[in-house]
Amino acid sequence: MLSPSRTVSSRLLRTGSWLPLWLGSVRSAASSLQKELIKKRELEKDELRPLYMDFQATTPMDPRVLDAMLPYQVNYYGNPHSRTHAYGWESESAMETARKQQVADLIGADPREIIFTSGATESNNMAIKGVARFYQAKKRHVITTQTEHKCVLDSCRILESEGFSVTYLPVRTDGLLDLELLEASIRPDTSLVSVMTVNNEIGVKQPIKEIGKICRSKGVFFHTDAAQAIGKIPLNVSDWKIDLMSISGHKIYGPKGVGALYVRRRPRVRLEPLQNGGGQERGLRSGTVPTPLAVGLGAACSIAQQEMEYDHHRVSMLANRLVQKIMSEIPDVIMNGHPEQRYPGCVNLSFAYVEGESLLMALKDVALSSGSACTSASLEPSYVLRAIGADEDLAHSSIRFGIGRFTTEDEVDYTAEKCIQQVRRLREMSPLWEMVQEGIDLKSIKWTQH
Repeated sequence: MLSPSRTVSSRLLRTGSWLPLWLGSVRSAASSLQKELIKKRELEKDELRPLYMDFQATTPMDPRVLDAMLPYQVNYYGNPHSRTHAYGWESESAMETARKQQVADLIGADPREIIFTSGATESNNMAIKGVARFYQAKKRHVITTQTEHKCVLDSCRILESEGFSVTYLPVRTDGLLDLELLEASIRPDTSLVSVMTVNNEIGVKQPIKEIGKICRSKGVFFHTDAAQAIGKIPLNVSDWKIDLMSISGHKIYGPKGVGALYVRRRPRVRLEPLQNGGGQERGLRSGTVPTPLAVGLGAACSIAQQEMEYDHHRVSMLANRLVQKIMSEIPDVIMNGHPEQRYPGCVNLSFAYVEGESLLMALKDVALSSGSACTSASLEPSYVLRAIGADEDLAHSSIRFGIGRFTTEDEVDYTAEKCIQQVRRLREMSPLWEMVQEGIDLKSIKWTQH
């Protein structure tokens, strides 16, 4: 009679795998060259485009936003900073309307506190580096979390190279920040706390209002990256005691290449500009403001404010439909992040015993993202999923489903059915799934390198 270890080895050999882990061999095989070949072949096919279910990466522009922008692309093309003729006045008026009546109103801000930028990445860089450098004579400590967007983490690493001290707070297994730990981490020389409102990968919604209270009571500025939250959940910078907020246009059905940074005036927040020149945007962001993009951002914010409640209700319904369909048909599926404190349109599921990259390729007629990499060039497991304590095999098996304003019930049903079908197929091919069905505890196996 064969021993358990011999049985395991024979099964792995039978599938042609000689590496210590079957999943590891699949990951190694998915080289960047193979991905490029697959991408090229798919783009050359004369077929229907895939369904779009990746609304956290970007959103399609709302046609109403395009309608608002077009006149400023063609007829009203003046420089908004030209003060001597009608062309400049027209553009300036449109830019200020977007700033005052649309972007500022959406978050309960004063229009003078809105700085137009190229997007949330620039806004995050401006807020973190700008505040830290301005107050560095007395305060040289910054706090953030391990699950922030890469541009926040990289900005903090730049500050570390300049001699600043940065605390990267861990999060709980549900993705939420421990408020007691945050309060205990604030020091007399802490200048800034930066915590994102809604996580771009797992959709967890942090207790921003409570964090704002803690920071205000300690005399520390509070910045939040609200790119995934703006226009989707109610936000009020005054009530929540937010001092700086980053906004992105293309995450709220607006144009790409535009965003905003909210910078509080009272109590005043000072920051050192990253970009110098003509002194536009209160001297914080020199350069000509692109009027069509600013108008587009304003229109997107205005539409979001009008339709937020309806959109949230509909997205919640579609997300519940997707999750229930998948989880009722497939065992061993884990939803990553807090089940309730979350934005419903971001659904991150881990399918045990299935490689995320393989599932993505199998679902090529649906545009999705794998949570197994924070960048497309990396096959390392997501740092966000590792931060919440997900096992490496589950981190490698995660898929992010993004649901938005234009998603239909038919698209959700098709995605769920296709996902169920492909997960079952891939599991049938997996020796690990076969072992689990026979009651073998995979964690008890001692894998050896050959």
